[in-house]
Amino acid sequence: MLANHTFTGASLATASTIDGMSRADPKRRNARLAAIAGASVAVIMSVSSIVAAAAAAGLDDIVVTATRIPEPADRIPAAISVVSGEELVARGARDLAAALSLVSGVEAPAGGDAGPSSAVPAFWGLHEFDAFLLVVDGVPWGGAFNPAITTLDFTDVERVEVLKGAAPVLYGATSFVGVVQAIHYPAGEAEDAAEVAFGNHGSIRGSASLALPPAGGYRQSLAVDGQSMGFDDRREQVSNERILYRGALDLDAGTLRVDADVTRVRDVPPSPVLRAGTGLTALTPTDANFNPADARIDEDRYHLALGLTRPIDWGTWDTLVSFARSNVTDIRAFLHPDLSGTADTQNQRRHIDDGYLDSHLAHPWADDATVIVGVDVLYGHGRQTTLNGNSGFTVPLDGSVLPPSTAAIPVTEIGTVDDRRVFVGQYAQVDWKANDRWDVIGGLRVNEAYEHKRATDLVLPPPQLSSGDVSKTMIRPTETLGASYRAWLDGKDEAVVYADVRNAFKPAAIDFGPDYTPDLLSPETARSAEVGVKGSVDGGRLGYQAELFLLDFANLVVRTSSGALANAAGERLKGIEAELRYRATADLAVLASASYHDAAFSRYRFFDGVAYVDVAGRQLPLSPHVLAAAGILLTPSRGFSATAVVRYVGRRYLDEENLAPVGGYATLDASLGYAWGRYRITLAGTNLTDQRPPVTSSEFGSQSFYLLPARQAWLRAAYTWH
Repeated sequence: MLANHTFTGASLATASTIDGMSRADPKRRNARLAAIAGASVAVIMSVSSIVAAAAAAGLDDIVVTATRIPEPADRIPAAISVVSGEELVARGARDLAAALSLVSGVEAPAGGDAGPSSAVPAFWGLHEFDAFLLVVDGVPWGGAFNPAITTLDFTDVERVEVLKGAAPVLYGATSFVGVVQAIHYPAGEAEDAAEVAFGNHGSIRGSASLALPPAGGYRQSLAVDGQSMGFDDRREQVSNERILYRGALDLDAGTLRVDADVTRVRDVPPSPVLRAGTGLTALTPTDANFNPADARIDEDRYHLALGLTRPIDWGTWDTLVSFARSNVTDIRAFLHPDLSGTADTQNQRRHIDDGYLDSHLAHPWADDATVIVGVDVLYGHGRQTTLNGNSGFTVPLDGSVLPPSTAAIPVTEIGTVDDRRVFVGQYAQVDWKANDRWDVIGGLRVNEAYEHKRATDLVLPPPQLSSGDVSKTMIRPTETLGASYRAWLDGKDEAVVYADVRNAFKPAAIDFGPDYTPDLLSPETARSAEVGVKGSVDGGRLGYQAELFLLDFANLVVRTSSGALANAAGERLKGIEAELRYRATADLAVLASASYHDAAFSRYRFFDGVAYVDVAGRQLPLSPHVLAAAGILLTPSRGFSATAVVRYVGRRYLDEENLAPVGGYATLDASLGYAWGRYRITLAGTNLTDQRPPVTSSEFGSQSFYLLPARQAWLRAAYTWH
């Protein structure tokens, strides 16, 4: 890998140390993580004298997700929020849940079927793992399959952009309800900081990022981090490490960029809790773990991206090529919903290749418009073998017995899947600024989606073999049209109203579960509309935005009475969201958001285990009407600092028939720190109210729900030189 050739000797030693960590010896691993953090601090302090302090980017109001080119957020006819890197650092936001906690109308509780390193974001009231698009530095993270949240890292992130709704022109058949893009500092710049932190349950983590000395005109930077986290469930664990290298070189023909990163994830998952009747069962303790003794979700991901930005006579030509390979081991078990204590096991080996190519031209058209014309290709190849032990073991529901290893459980089913996807799009988008008040954005994309899937299923005993080999090609357009109008402008104060419509589609996701699913389903489709207002008052110190939205979702994929997947439902999402950010002083900010969602089935005959029930008009499971958040950030460069974020999630239901209600809950994240010179000490905590409600449903275990992670406390020590 290119990353191994470009790292310094110290970095190679760190990579070797990380790779040699042993799961079986947590104390040794924690000691090595501490050594990594200490070595990172030492390396950074030794070179800090030759590293120039990075200037503040000041890009919080300039975004690229909606247009691929820098554009003031207030002119874009869509709801878009920006979370700065400074805010992420101040709040100690290390995962998607914390990063998006103050964005209006968004939930992203940690955990889910992909493991405790993952999350299941919800936008506009739709709580689906694959309904949003995750992008990192312009690359769809997870490619043509599912968002690769477990390998998302916020070390050295300059800002996070959150676009509500689909991106049907620039990103094609990948998103319905939102786009989240994490943008790192460019090569040659960095957060310029190192941190080590110690938490409860024996948790430890360390991180460092720095701008490396330039080599002639070649700029480069490095970010490294690692963590080992424990939980109330003594078996549950998160252990991951990542190294990211960025380089850039100015050429006569433009600027060449290179990104190389290696991520290693070692998770031990918790068990979801079963629903019994109208609530969660009380027969299993809150943190009982019924996974087999060898349970784990391990992933090794290697990623390389090359980019070239080149000015030509017609404008700016930008090309990005990316390739990633992931190797995954997934071993788990799920209790039967009858609460008998019997569980089905799975032992999976998965290999996923993600490729991405985008090449587009940004052409200034006259003096008031920019035309973006491009083509992109998204490629995915996933291969999996699963060894299932159906009714593999039975254990007491009190969690007192450690289930056996899958090596000791007879294999009763062997399944394979080989899925190859290619999404090709030719797109054009026009951004026309008719005058200082009007901005119109319209775009059209022609999508070509090809998929070939081979699946087999061998059931034992006696041997019964099933197989399927299917292909599908889809060619269809997607469009967007929006306009914003600056109704008022007075210095830094303004009011901008906007409206947009979008038409999107998305091929059905592959969940890589243990079940035999040989068919290729029809694509899910969505049509949406927004109207909103955004701007600022009080000399630009108070920023605000609010929107009304409506989305109709068709061909929804659901499970039938046999457990198979089918296009059998529709949904309608509508609501209002609002967001305020007030900069009282240079060191004090107050933030607040609120939303009301009405997310319901528009069509669905649900099988409740006995008969089919028409649930049209019922609220979507785990979709609350009310979401609210408020935060205060006191972040002086010297002396005492403090942050606090309060979130409220309203009443919702666990089931499609709306017979199992769950009450609302509130969480508190807070920190208190002190800074002197280049050093800072911080005491921080998440979910200080220690709420444990169900927040995510399992797609693999019927009537199973993952709980909100319990209270976590951290003592952080940081060194900076900017």
